[in-house]
Amino acid sequence: MTATDRSIELIKAAAQAAADKLAHDIIAYDVSDVLSITDAFLLASAPNDRQVKSIVDEIEERLNKELGAKPVRREGDRDARWVLLDYVDIVVHVQHSEERVFYALERLWKDCPEIDLPADAVATRGKAEEHAKTQAGEADLDGELS
Repeated sequence: MTATDRSIELIKAAAQAAADKLAHDIIAYDVSDVLSITDAFLLASAPNDRQVKSIVDEIEERLNKELGAKPVRREGDRDARWVLLDYVDIVVHVQHSEERVFYALERLWKDCPEIDLPADAVATRGKAEEHAKTQAGEADLDGELS
C-alpha cells in the first residue's frame, strides 16, 4: 500500500509552508505500509520555540485555506518544543532542533520510502547543522571579545 494522492498533496503543501517559514531539514516519509493510522509523516525543525510555533501556524493556515484540511488534533502547542498536527491522512511533526536531534525520528522511519517534496523544502536539508555551526562560531567570537 502507498500513500494516497490526497496524502501526497497535503504533505507537499505542508512542506512548502514549512519551507516558506524557514524550517530546517524538512523530510517526509510514506509510512502507509507500516502504520494503519496514517499514510505519511512530515518532519521539520526550527532553532527556537517562536519559529516552531510560526511554522506550525503557517502549515495549519495553508492546508486549511488551500486544501480545506483542518487537523483533528494539535499537540505540544504550549511549550512549542515539539508540535504535532494530526490530519488523519498525514501527521506533521515540527520540532525544536534540540528535540529533533534527541528523538531522531528519521532513524525510526528510515526504512520507509521518502516522499518527493518541493525544491524549497529539499533545499532546507542540512540547515540545522549549518545554523548550529554559525551559533557556535558567534559564541566563540563572544568569548574572544570578552
